[in-house]
Amino acid sequence: MLDTPLMPLPHDGHVFTTNWPMRAGDVDKNWRLRLDGIARYLQDAGFDHLDAVDARAEHPAWVVRRSVIDVIQPPEFPSLVHINRWCSGLSSRWCSMRVRMTTDDGGLVETEGFWINFNAETLRPARITDRFEKLLSGTALTSRLRWQQWISDSPGPDDAVTPFPLRSTDIDVMAHVNNAMYLQAVDAALRTRPELHEVPTRTVIEYLVPIAPDDDVLLRTRHGEKDLTIWFTVGGKVHAQAMVLPLH
Repeated sequence: MLDTPLMPLPHDGHVFTTNWPMRAGDVDKNWRLRLDGIARYLQDAGFDHLDAVDARAEHPAWVVRRSVIDVIQPPEFPSLVHINRWCSGLSSRWCSMRVRMTTDDGGLVETEGFWINFNAETLRPARITDRFEKLLSGTALTSRLRWQQWISDSPGPDDAVTPFPLRSTDIDVMAHVNNAMYLQAVDAALRTRPELHEVPTRTVIEYLVPIAPDDDVLLRTRHGEKDLTIWFTVGGKVHAQAMVLPLH
């Protein structure tokens, strides 16, 4: 599953396009767009997409279950980021959304997110409206999308353990840690793996159980020969997991 290729940009069907300038607060010391910056762009593009097709009022609350981020060539500041967003898979209550980010100087990031539509009042998965489903289906490769976990390994006794203190600014409107914040921990771990900054990489992060504001979070980190795996644990239970590996 970890080497599953992402769907190419379709020639037909609905593809949302937008662009905005990179911001200095989203880049690392080498002026490259960080992983958590990419995650924020994915969130913003999602809401802009809903607004553009007049679908936000009926679908105000989405939760991402998995993000796949293929950094082929890191976008560098200052650049204008061009974004294409389309549906690659669909079901009645969730969908997979592909996003391509490019810059005029060769930056390229390919992503796919597994998004669940939630009822904002009951906080339970809700049906996508017929109108929005019809729009998304024009590019979807399947209409029977199912969740399947990609990262199968579990943390072990030899993995490094470090605390992950939460800040009030990490919490979003759903009253749990925002998905972009997890990727700050991944970026921090990558500082000890410079070789993974020099080649195209795939980052897979799966959000299994929400992390609440008062949770005590421990990171369990495993450095493989060619990859890096991090588990976000609370009380010994895995709430999220991430893996970074080179693209072949």
